[in-house]
Amino acid sequence: MSELSVETWQMPAARLGKDSPFPQLATFPSATAGEEVDDSVPQEDRQHFGYGLNAGWLPHRPQDDYDRVRRDRSFLAIVLENDLLRATFLPEVGGRLWSLVHKPSGRELLHVNPVFQPANLAVRGAWISSGVEWNACVYGHTPYTCSPWFAAIVRTGDGQEILRLYEWDRTRGVPVQLDASLPDRSPFLFVRVRLVNPHGQTVPMYWWSNIEVPESPDVRVLAPADRAYTYEYWGKVSAVPIPRHEGRDVTYAQNIPFAGDYFFRVPDGQRPWITALDGSGRGLIQTSTERLKGRKLYVWGMNPGGRQWQEFLSVPGRACLEIQAGLARTQMECLPMPAGAEWEWMEAYGLMEADPVKIHGPNWEFAVQEVADRLGRALPREFLESELARTSESASRPPQQIVLRGSGWGGLERRRREVAGEPPFCSAGLVFDDASLGEDQRPWLSLLTSGDFPCRGAEDEPGAWMAQPEWRQMLERAIRQGRSDHWLSWLHLGLMRFAAEDRAGATEAWLHSTRLTPSAWAYRNLAEAARLDGDLPGAVAFHQRAHELAPRLRPLATEYCEALLAAGRPREALEVIRSLPEATQAHSRMRLLEARAGLALGDLERVAPVLAEDYELVDLREGETSLSDLWFAYQAKRLARTEGGLSGGTGEDVQSRFPPPKHLDFRVTPH
Repeated sequence: MSELSVETWQMPAARLGKDSPFPQLATFPSATAGEEVDDSVPQEDRQHFGYGLNAGWLPHRPQDDYDRVRRDRSFLAIVLENDLLRATFLPEVGGRLWSLVHKPSGRELLHVNPVFQPANLAVRGAWISSGVEWNACVYGHTPYTCSPWFAAIVRTGDGQEILRLYEWDRTRGVPVQLDASLPDRSPFLFVRVRLVNPHGQTVPMYWWSNIEVPESPDVRVLAPADRAYTYEYWGKVSAVPIPRHEGRDVTYAQNIPFAGDYFFRVPDGQRPWITALDGSGRGLIQTSTERLKGRKLYVWGMNPGGRQWQEFLSVPGRACLEIQAGLARTQMECLPMPAGAEWEWMEAYGLMEADPVKIHGPNWEFAVQEVADRLGRALPREFLESELARTSESASRPPQQIVLRGSGWGGLERRRREVAGEPPFCSAGLVFDDASLGEDQRPWLSLLTSGDFPCRGAEDEPGAWMAQPEWRQMLERAIRQGRSDHWLSWLHLGLMRFAAEDRAGATEAWLHSTRLTPSAWAYRNLAEAARLDGDLPGAVAFHQRAHELAPRLRPLATEYCEALLAAGRPREALEVIRSLPEATQAHSRMRLLEARAGLALGDLERVAPVLAEDYELVDLREGETSLSDLWFAYQAKRLARTEGGLSGGTGEDVQSRFPPPKHLDFRVTPH
């Protein structure tokens, strides 16, 4: 029998605190631009490169308040189980498929992180490594990866129970829906995905199912392709042959020295799938209906930095690699989703058992055909397509029970559309009810129902941000009518203008906000806007005003010190740090800033504690090399002091003589 149960999953977990009150104004770094694509990639496959990648941060607030102190915590778990599989979802963590166990063999098919450890890799910051992550709408690890999704139970006409996970994406204004099912005696877990564009215009759309599986020397990743588009983070996107590239079989993660993406170019019309099989020919396989055409292998690399990242995200001895499935052929692009379009597909996850001699033999075509044949027998392609059609009705069936509510933004959008006389943005199958509305939505609900955006004290946090054009029109009307002509309205209007790429209008609004009531929030936004424009003196001046008004806010102090260091004013940065509360000074990012300021002043004693083995940079960003850079700069200055400089005087001399200790080396590229 197939069963759905609500349980708990317990593990050591680091703290994840509340969202930052500040908006992230810097655009999310895109993976590629047109000039970064090699001529080996045909024009037909690069036409959307770069399209839609400059979105993701706004209107979300960063999730940057976490640590590395782990205490036992219970997470809500929803389990689908039959005689063959046990699938565990954690709806509080982006609806992630956390575990998939093949019961007859007792084999865990996914990489299951034994700890909950946020790190700075997602669109909003906090990200965790484990299971299957559903990345929707915007480039990168989804803004909702460490946030609750709606979780509901749907019962079909034949009595089957389906787990429905869903949310409202604020950046694209699109509902995202996953229906997970595990029929009786099915060797595959099915995940039915629906994206709906409720707008009257085309929107850029993105999707990648990010699947983590255990990494070991005998694991080979296979997909039905003989070439891939690779992006190794230090060069161009280029087409390479599969399985061998530059003399290495890159279908084995252990052969790849540095972090890299390999996007398998599955031919049109070919059934899409990807699998990671060990020396016995066993492992997870993922397949889908044709809309999900992209398949990818990601590895951290075998270099010291790649290994260090693996331990930083989990615990020693639990390395993983990623196999992924996406809408487009690569992650360097979104696809144009027409007005009113509904995109649906079915994914399937299960155990693949294949002939290990063929899988690990010298003939790639034989290995691929072996998997394709076995998949065809276990799960015929036609069956998956028919299941997608058969479940169309149940995908719109209202749930019988809501187990967990996500954010209130979908409920607010439903209310806005009702007031405006617009049609619903989703079917009755997605319930964004008033019970989901909370403190973040309350000021915007007031604006909608009474035409008044309530003010608050300038020392109070400004609340959740909004970028949607319809809300900007309402706020502008409230200001014009004099109902909400106050500092907070102008602060939020500035953010809305900034999100619409009206930089001059944003600056004007924030300056007007400070004239009405000076606030750290407006001065900080002015500082960041100045920094993005390359005006370092202006950024420092605005940051100084902001810090004077809110001297105890750690994110604000961090940005202020960063600006002072960028402007070549390390002594002032140290003065700011010394003025902070002890707990703020002790934060790992602040300690790094103190070390950088000390290095700039030749005070090497301030640097040494950050290089010690017990130091961890909690919010180290993926790709950031600040720790190894500090190490090399420290060694160069120390040698200049003790040896009168280096022979030859080059940075390469330092790097060759003083490789960084393991705990400081997070470099994942050769440059």
